[in-house]
Order: sequence, then structure tokens, then C-alpha cells
Amino acid sequence: MFAHSYLNLNCARAQLNFMFTGTSVKITISTDSKMTAKSTISYNLNEISSAFLMNGEVVNIVAYGSGHINDTFHVKTSEESDPDYLLQRINQYVFTDVPGLMKNIELVTAHVREKMVNSGDFDASKHMLTLIPTHQRQFYHEDAAGNYWRMYYFLPNTTSYDIVETAQQAYEGGKAFGEFQACLSDMDARLLVETIPDFHNIEKRIATLKKVVNENPAGRVTEVKEELDFIMEREQAMNAILNMGKSGLLPLRITHNDTKFSNVLLDVHDKAQCVIDLDTVMPGYVAYDFGDAIRSSANTAAEDEAELEKIDVNLEIFEAFTAGFLSETGDFLSDAEVDSLVLGALLFPYLMGVRFLTDYIDGDKYYKINTPKHNLQRAKAQFQLLKKLEYNYDAINKIVLAEANKMRVNSIKQAI
Repeated sequence: MFAHSYLNLNCARAQLNFMFTGTSVKITISTDSKMTAKSTISYNLNEISSAFLMNGEVVNIVAYGSGHINDTFHVKTSEESDPDYLLQRINQYVFTDVPGLMKNIELVTAHVREKMVNSGDFDASKHMLTLIPTHQRQFYHEDAAGNYWRMYYFLPNTTSYDIVETAQQAYEGGKAFGEFQACLSDMDARLLVETIPDFHNIEKRIATLKKVVNENPAGRVTEVKEELDFIMEREQAMNAILNMGKSGLLPLRITHNDTKFSNVLLDVHDKAQCVIDLDTVMPGYVAYDFGDAIRSSANTAAEDEAELEKIDVNLEIFEAFTAGFLSETGDFLSDAEVDSLVLGALLFPYLMGVRFLTDYIDGDKYYKINTPKHNLQRAKAQFQLLKKLEYNYDAINKIVLAEANKMRVNSIKQAI
């Protein structure tokens, strides 16, 4: 939450400056030094929020959170008995099929809420995002300028963390994403659209890299030979999850696809309360969610750490997250899916390294950079994490198998 009337956010390749006047906001978008375009967008937030079926009188609307994709605002109401709301402008340049995206979220949240209520959780609205309809009974609103907006109930007394600080937090994060998977395990993935096609498809990412290498638009290929050799040495091995899926060994499930720790809200007792940021919920493999979470939580250093010797795998965090995740998913995951979890942990630093290196060779067109070689450093850091995961392969595989076996033994005991 931001108390001041001016706010600055760095988003991908642009810098956003917010200036509030009552319940209106002017957003000035200034690109970095490599781009000269500048534009200003004004939104009447009071008018936009009034399109939704809210209870209570709106007294203030302030920018909220640290997300890089959508613009998010906390809509405050006057009475304690009335809920607050979260208003979001959906980035339609990233998510081009907004109706499809919102239908995904509508179907998923309704399914999860029904499962929670049927299991005796009568506070399901606290544990799953709740969409607020418009006066036209839709779950999104298109303003006069063609911008798309949505609204949720605001969840008070919750906290999110960018960095996992304790093993207990890691366990809760794993438990939250595992429960999310469990609630959706009986839902047909074919009901959902791909909000970002081929988002985690490593074959497509490698094909894009090879194309950019051949074109060499920024003249940088000769300086990244070591990184390219590293990628090509592992290309076939990193297709393992896709190949297992194509052969039918892995079922296509509904996955979150952005399982960084900040996408779990914790309550005042640091217990997992709600999984958020559902824009990338779509068909995928369970190993994707596990691997993405491990990449962002079990790394002992930052994603772009320049001192590679600082990068390692925090096995305590790895074990805690795995225990939490499998405590909720161990009952329904197949043996092949359990085996694929470690493959997911290896895949994701590789995949992100490929993406960072592709952008570096292409002239830094996608990711915002702070230094001329920032994307190259990001790639080096991800590949170093992969090396550490490979070195610890026996240890992390043993952890996964032990936790999976523990959950299955507990299930058998409960059945008896």
C-alpha cells in the first residue's frame, strides 16, 4: 500500500509514474535510455470502479502491490462492515485474449471454491480470490479507451514476501500451491485457453534462440559461445517433460505457471491463506509449477547475482517446500509425475537462462536492464543455479521420493 500521491514503478522496459488526484490517476510511461517514446494515460478510477457491483461508499483509491504486468489499486470503502476491493487494469499487450483469460479465472475460482465449501471450508472467500461482477453481470469491464478492468474482494490482514525467509514459509508456500493443484485435479484442462501460448515450451524457446543466433542482430554471438555450448549440451535432456507429456506419461493438468513465493498470501500467523495472480492459470504439467517455485525460492542468491560463487541450492528450503507441496498432492500424483518434479527443478533455471540469453543476443528488447550486460549476467546466474542443482541431483531426488513415500504411507494408514 502506498500512502503518497506519487508512485514510481519499474515494469519490463518502461518506468511508470503515478500521480493521484482524488480518485483519478494519471500514468506517465517513460521508457529507458534505449527507447525514446513517452506517453501519458489518464484513468478515472472512481468511474471505472463504479462499473462493478460494490457494497459501500468509496472513500479512497490508492496504488497497491509491486506487480510488473497489471496496474493494481486498493479501493477503500467508508464502513468497516463493507468490504474493500482490489481493482486491476489487465495488461492486454501481454494477455491478448482478455475474455478468454477472465473465463479461465471464473471457471477456476468457482471450481476451487466449490471444492473448499464441500470439504467444510465455509471461509472459502478468504482462501480463494472472488471476482466482482459488473452491472452487466460480466467479470470484466471495458472502458471508453478500450482498457480492460476487473475487481476482486480485497483480502485484509495478509502479507506476501518476495523472498522466502524461513523453512516454515517455504512449507506454507508449497502447501498453498499443492492445495491449488489438488482442488483442480478433477477439472478438465481442456476447458481453459492458453493465456500465453507456449509459455513454458522449451522446444519453442530453443527454436527462438537459434533463430536469433542466426540473425545476430546486436553482434553479440561470439561473446556468448560458452553459454550457447552449455545450452546445446543439455537441449535433449531438457525436453524430457515435454516428451513424457507427448507419450502420455504425464497428464495435462491445470497449473498456475507463475509460482513465485510472492504469489502466496500468508495470514498474520505466517500460514498460507490464498494463491493469487491467476492470469497464467492454464493447461500445463505439474512439474512446471514445482520447478518454477524451486527456481525462485531455493536459490541462495538473487536471480541476477554477479558473484556466481554465492549461488547455491538451499536444501532446507527445497525440502520444506517439497514437503508442503506433496502433503497436498501426494494422494493423486502418478509415479511418473513425482519423477518429473526434479526434472522441473532442473528445467526452470535452464529455461529462464535461455530466455535471458536470447534477449541479450537480440539487443535487450524484452527485459528491462540496469546495465549493458544485465541479461547476460542473468543468464549466467541461472546456469550457475542449474549446475548446483545438477551437483545436488541425488540429494534433491532423494528428498522428493522420501516425501512422496511419506505421504502415500500416511494415506494408507488413514484408509485403514
